Formats: sequence, C-alpha cells, structure tokens
Amino acid sequence: MRREIDRIAAGTLFEGMTSVRAVLSAMESGLSDRRILRLYVAGERREKRARELGWLAHEAEVFGFPIEFVPSARLDEMTTGSTHGGVAAECSERTIPSLAEYAPSPDCFTVMLEGIEDPYNFGYALRSLYACGADAVILSPRNWMSAAGVVCRSSAGASERLPLYQADDPAESARFFKSRGVRVLAAGIRDSVSSFDCDMRRPLYLIVGGEKRGISASTLAEADAVVRIDYGRTFGGSLSAASAASMLGYEVLRQNRGEKE
Repeated sequence: MRREIDRIAAGTLFEGMTSVRAVLSAMESGLSDRRILRLYVAGERREKRARELGWLAHEAEVFGFPIEFVPSARLDEMTTGSTHGGVAAECSERTIPSLAEYAPSPDCFTVMLEGIEDPYNFGYALRSLYACGADAVILSPRNWMSAAGVVCRSSAGASERLPLYQADDPAESARFFKSRGVRVLAAGIRDSVSSFDCDMRRPLYLIVGGEKRGISASTLAEADAVVRIDYGRTFGGSLSAASAASMLGYEVLRQNRGEKE
C-alpha cells in the first residue's frame, strides 16, 4: 500500500472496474485520447470473475493492450489500498483541449471548478456534476487531472466520461461564454442572490471555487450574477467545493426539468 503522496503521484494508474469501464467507454466513444497500456488482474480472482474477464479479454483484443495476471499482494502494493477489486489499469495521459476548441450548445450547462485544493474533493464535484447533467467542465490551469487515477476513482468514473477543456484564465473563460450568449453565474456571498431565487436556466456557465481561495476577484467581476447557497441556521463555515457544486448543479437541474428530454 502506497503513502498518500505516492498515491496522488501515480496519476495514470486506474483502480477498480468502475474506473476501467469509464476509461474504456471514453476510448470507444472517442471522448478521450487516453489509452489503456496494460491491464493488471489479481490471479487469485481469475475463476470468480470469468465472465467479466471474458469481456475484458475482448476489449483487450479490440484496443490492443495486454492483460497481466499478478498476485493480489502485488496489486495491493501498486494501488492505493484494497478497494481495487482485483483490477487496475496502467494508462496513458489524456490530452485536455483548450477552451477555444469548445462549441457550447444553445442550451449548454457548463461548469468551471476553480481553486479546489484536493483531488478527492475535485472528483466528488465531478461525480455530482455529471449526475445532474453538466455538458462539460472547464479546468483552470491549476487542476487535479495530473492525479487522474485518484480523480477517476473518487468521481466513480465521471472524470473520464465528461468532456474537459482548459482555460488559461478563468476571467477570460467567462468572457468567452458571454460572447456566445451564455449567462455566467459565479458562486459567492458578496452582492449575491440566493440559489432559491436566482435564474439558473440554460444556457448557463457556472463557476464554483474552492472553499479556501474561492473565486478570484477578476473572475467575479465578469459574472452576470453571484449566486449563494443559503443555510438553515447561522454558520460561519464554508461548504466544501464538492457540496457547493452538488447543490448548485441540482438547482440547475431542478429549474430546467423538462427542457432536455
């Protein structure tokens, strides 16, 4: 079992069937240029997972990657713990295209995550955004896709299933969407509107910042409105970025029910 710092550094080792399926799904759809270089399977589980291994063998033949059967103890050493389920994949890097290559649809719901300090929190946010129907996520220059394996596992595969783009400047990304007729909302407190009262209908570009640094002043200045999450009692703490992204994402889903069927 690896130390925490080593686990995060091992960015292209994807653990568990959920992560492996997500990578394969993105490969099949052409969403990502990430490829599986080698698949590791615990030899002790070979008979119990015969049906699953048959499917993996087929995928290996289609995409041209080898399957290596290794002792469970070796797989434990390679991975972050015991949740891999006997399967892990060594993968290539993923190219993240620039924002200039993104063509927002007329009813897009796109999100930027800015300043999130932890890869697990980042993954949890992506999981919720994928579930509530976000079309794409825009990454700031400092993001956690260097720890893609950890992010994929914490996002339940959503990080590989979501279109991702990178913006060099968060404030410039807001101007990019405004120039295309997309309303820009930023999560914050000062001069804000409650999410219960804010217009969050598509097309929409939502910017959510980390709980420590929040959203930069230059980016807030570009927003059409600032939206806040109201609490049920007096509380001075900030929600985690994953919680904030979840709550705002589902408010977008609620306000747009029936619009995308």
